[in-house]
Amino acid sequence: MREATVLEKIDLHLIRVLHTVIAERSVSRAAVRLGMHQPAVSTALKRLRDLSGDPILVRSGSGMQPTDAALCMLEPAAAILQAAENLFTEARAFDPRVATRTFRIAASDYLDPLFLPQLVAHLKKHAPLCTVEIMALNHDVDYSGQLAQGDVDIVIGNWPQPPAELRMAQLFADDTVCLVSQKHPAVRRGWKAKDWLGAEHIAPMPTHPGAKGVIDEALNALDLRRNIAVRCAHFGLMPQMVASSLLVLTTGRQFCERYAAQLPLAILPPPIALPQMRYYQLWHDRTHHSSAGVWLREAVKNTAMKL
Repeated sequence: MREATVLEKIDLHLIRVLHTVIAERSVSRAAVRLGMHQPAVSTALKRLRDLSGDPILVRSGSGMQPTDAALCMLEPAAAILQAAENLFTEARAFDPRVATRTFRIAASDYLDPLFLPQLVAHLKKHAPLCTVEIMALNHDVDYSGQLAQGDVDIVIGNWPQPPAELRMAQLFADDTVCLVSQKHPAVRRGWKAKDWLGAEHIAPMPTHPGAKGVIDEALNALDLRRNIAVRCAHFGLMPQMVASSLLVLTTGRQFCERYAAQLPLAILPPPIALPQMRYYQLWHDRTHHSSAGVWLREAVKNTAMKL
């Protein structure tokens, strides 16, 4: 049978006795402060002496004085007790006003272009000491693995089938529309399903090889296929590309309206009934009960509701 290590012989209660006995310089006063009987404190002190190989308290005149070794243990013992308190306090109660952690959010730029700026403004207003990192999502990002490993706190997206092992909460739904140049023929004469399918479309890069987005999943269910002429990994650049060509971008209305107000673009309804774009946030079980994680997800939800 192997001999127990020093660490295995120590528990948090023993550290608390150590700190109190040294601070009070008296077994009896330490017992009162700890709410223990004096013999129990004396027994704990004996264990501490055996573990440290030091008397910890020695008699000096009419009282007791801590040894040099004991004084060296006072600050580390206090740090251990504080860390133990923080370990569970921070898990149960997150105070954004004084917290200093980093929030990592992974999201694509196909969201409403005002969403992430408003979210960052909200986080910096209510958690001013926290750092915020907005991370890109593209076809080669293993966002499920990043959530599981703690590299990311939440992912915001609208994939047709997010991983079943992740937790999900809906944020908002948006009507699906088409964004075209004001010079596109469909602006003047409209279009039918055949015209729309045959037009040159621009679409984001797939999340992984062979993956279909919400639009193409819906078309596939109808046994239809559109003509994707351009794919781009940078969704925020697509409106400018559309404005200077005859490309068609089909996505959420909120995204399109932001850019239509700035560029020579027009918004048209698709001639085929398409589902709404539904956006949600994803997180892993590891942060489900974290008070900081709960606060962050609530901040994301509140920001989405104000769009």
